[in-house]
Amino acid sequence: MNLLSSFFRHQNSHPFTPFLFLQRRWKKPMISAQTRLENRVRDTHLDNLVTCMSKFRLILGIHTFMSSRKRGTFVSLQLMSRWRNILGLNVPIGSFLRKYPHIFEVFLHPVKKNLCCRVTRKMKELVLMERVVVRNNELEVVKRVKKLLMMSVNGTLRVHALRMIKRELGLPDDFRDSILGKHSDEFRLVGLEVVQLVRENGEFGVVAEVEKWRKKEYTEKWLSEFETKFAFPINLPTGFKIEKGFRERLKNWQRLPYTKPYESKEAIRVRNSGSIDRYEKRAVAVLHELLSMTVEKMVHVDNLVHFRRDFVIEVNLRELLLKHPGIFYISTKGKTQTVILREAYRKGSLIEPNPVYTTRRNMLELVLLRHRKTKQMVDFDEPSKGGNSVVCKADGGVKREGDWVIPFLESCEEKRSF
Repeated sequence: MNLLSSFFRHQNSHPFTPFLFLQRRWKKPMISAQTRLENRVRDTHLDNLVTCMSKFRLILGIHTFMSSRKRGTFVSLQLMSRWRNILGLNVPIGSFLRKYPHIFEVFLHPVKKNLCCRVTRKMKELVLMERVVVRNNELEVVKRVKKLLMMSVNGTLRVHALRMIKRELGLPDDFRDSILGKHSDEFRLVGLEVVQLVRENGEFGVVAEVEKWRKKEYTEKWLSEFETKFAFPINLPTGFKIEKGFRERLKNWQRLPYTKPYESKEAIRVRNSGSIDRYEKRAVAVLHELLSMTVEKMVHVDNLVHFRRDFVIEVNLRELLLKHPGIFYISTKGKTQTVILREAYRKGSLIEPNPVYTTRRNMLELVLLRHRKTKQMVDFDEPSKGGNSVVCKADGGVKREGDWVIPFLESCEEKRSF
């Protein structure tokens, strides 16, 4: 009776529609960059590396603030506490500094009786060594900047874009004068914020890094030229789910021709490239080449946006990177998203290290040591038995991440003694 009464009541309310049905259609879930980012396969080695690098950059920021002060070699913790908001530090500055006694030495001022901080000798030596290595690699840095200008459509780049990734490219802090201004035969400053390429030289700029890999695949593995001419190295993460038709789509994409980064800059718009796939593949090649030039083969995704106009990349960069998980990996550890060239790393370490990377890796090892004692820390503790130095002792018998670094530092001390 209830069903019949509801039916007649419904029919009386709609006299012209005796039967009314509400049809609900099933909507296909939208695949966006955010869903790809959330559903991607995590790489624990690369995520751990990015986490350590975030702490390392924070420590370098504190060191930069301390070095900018000219009143002395130490800074009071009261003054350093004002830097928390600038550095983005969410813990008390004192507790953070005491976590890294190999980098920061917290002590009691003998006169004012307040806590102060100074940088350890080992950290100062490594920072100075990094500056020396960067200066010695000046010619290599000039080649990198020149390659970036050759990939640009108009042969120009904004200085601000280079400034955003100067550390990733191994550029010195004063690269505007020491690199761009010094090599006036290669670069020309147009106005204040635009650098232009004076002359192109195909000696090194014609061949991209992926071309070297293709040549190696063609000669050593005897693959056909048709398979390797436009291919990229693919390293799918462990646990990646291969869906139906994925291998066929990947094979077709690998064979797809495209305009290479150092080729003619004409007809690279979406409407002139033949298809959106070819245009996106050129964008992948440009990003692959840019990451190959960096010291650590990684860049913040937000910093890549500054190159979109000069490289004519008219697509969503993050979505493009997530569409190719075998080439790029985006880590969300830290405050910003970081894109890493997957082929350059194996278990969190760079396969082909360079001098700048090696020096920075030594500084990163000091970060990983945390409270662990070495001969270096014993030397620091001996003159401070009077109670002016506040150095935390290690927890005995407990193994943590970074224990493998201790023999490395001890060998450095032994070599220095000779």
